[in-house]
Amino acid sequence: MRPELKRRLTRVWHPQESTDELFLVVHGSSPFELRDGNVVLRPGQLFVAPRGVAHCPISNGEVHALLIEPAGVVNTGDAGGTLTAAYDDSLI
Repeated sequence: MRPELKRRLTRVWHPQESTDELFLVVHGSSPFELRDGNVVLRPGQLFVAPRGVAHCPISNGEVHALLIEPAGVVNTGDAGGTLTAAYDDSLI
């Protein structure tokens, strides 16, 4: 699992083909765009992006969030680009 706190969520549409992703918002507000509607998370709320479902996390300001996914999962799925985080195995 990889914790991500105080990270500006990026506007990149992507699915995770091999796993679900769990987002828990600790501080701030974070909309998640989905192809069939949007979800807005507030502190204490969580969202599970199911495997294979394209989603686009957004932040309109600073968001403190915990992202839980298996080690080695790329944060932008197959979308890639400049917003893809480097893999950090020091957290395993």
